[in-house]
Amino acid sequence: MDKIRIFVEQLVALCGVHGAAVPVLRHVLLVLVAVFLAWLSYFLCERILIPVVGRITKRTSAKWDDVLFNRRVLKAACQIIPAVVIWQLLPLVFYQFPVVRELLTRVTAIYITLSTLHLTLVFLNSLRELDIRRSSMQQYLLSFIGVLKIIFIFLALIVVISILINRSPMRLFAGLGATSAILMLVFKDTIEGLVAGVRLTSNDMLHRGDWITVPAANADGTVEEMTLTTVKIRNFDNTIITVSPISLVNGSFQNWTGMQESPGRRVSRKILLDLHSIHFNEDGVTNLTIFRQAVEDYLQAHGAINHDMTMMARLLEASQYGQPLQLYFFLKNKEWVHYEHELAAIMEHVMAMAPEFGLRIYELCPTVGPDGKC
Repeated sequence: MDKIRIFVEQLVALCGVHGAAVPVLRHVLLVLVAVFLAWLSYFLCERILIPVVGRITKRTSAKWDDVLFNRRVLKAACQIIPAVVIWQLLPLVFYQFPVVRELLTRVTAIYITLSTLHLTLVFLNSLRELDIRRSSMQQYLLSFIGVLKIIFIFLALIVVISILINRSPMRLFAGLGATSAILMLVFKDTIEGLVAGVRLTSNDMLHRGDWITVPAANADGTVEEMTLTTVKIRNFDNTIITVSPISLVNGSFQNWTGMQESPGRRVSRKILLDLHSIHFNEDGVTNLTIFRQAVEDYLQAHGAINHDMTMMARLLEASQYGQPLQLYFFLKNKEWVHYEHELAAIMEHVMAMAPEFGLRIYELCPTVGPDGKC
């Protein structure tokens, strides 16, 4: 630094400046040198460091370095370097103006603190892009990223306040012991959300990408994001619903992941048969027995049904609405549209079979005509 000052003083002497103009010109030149060095440091960092690191990460087979050392992180780091250069040069530039030097030193320190906080937050956000796939570790990571963000923002706030009042940050931390109860009250939802998130993931109850149904929130869709305080669900009508993790832990919800990972999706449908249409055949067997066996034969021969899983046509308890015949089986194709189409085709075929066995599908008739029909 002394070499820079000596060089500037020699340059002033070569310009032939004398008298009261010498300190002014010297400080102007020192400010210009400091600004130039700060700009040069940022230019070299952006034009050399970022491309070099980018090439190195692309050549490696690992994917985590591409995420953690992406361009956003490196650019945020480059924004700190010019401030550090100015910080180092301030005692040289304003050595004759201690008040100005002290003021600019605090402003620069605050900028460095906020830039470091920005770098930390950008780096933590990059961690969310790590491809850990569907695992509990991913949910733990997302939860703790939220906690770390709050901690680093809180620390940066303490450091900025300590710079403004010219006190040691450790004294401020020591004084926070008495306000711990207030802090616990302020971060109550965050702490509860963290605990609920850990319970959800540690018990393997919920992950991002799961299809869940939450009756209390009228939610039926895919989990898009899990944070400390909210679980974002995209319904199948593309509306977004947010629920709190604590409500999922304390309440109830249905996770369809087990069905999606199973070899078949369950069908449990029933048709109501008119009790008056049930009668014996010539061999003493009822037409309902023959129809039920024919339905099972039809299901057994159907290619869309998984025959390795439970399959049956059974009678439920009769009621004033007729005799229920339940069809219980599993379809191989679990995708919603194909599932509904195949299910509809099967039920339509079974209902069309009933009249061939002398059975009528029950329907509520408000009035009956002379011919005995609705």
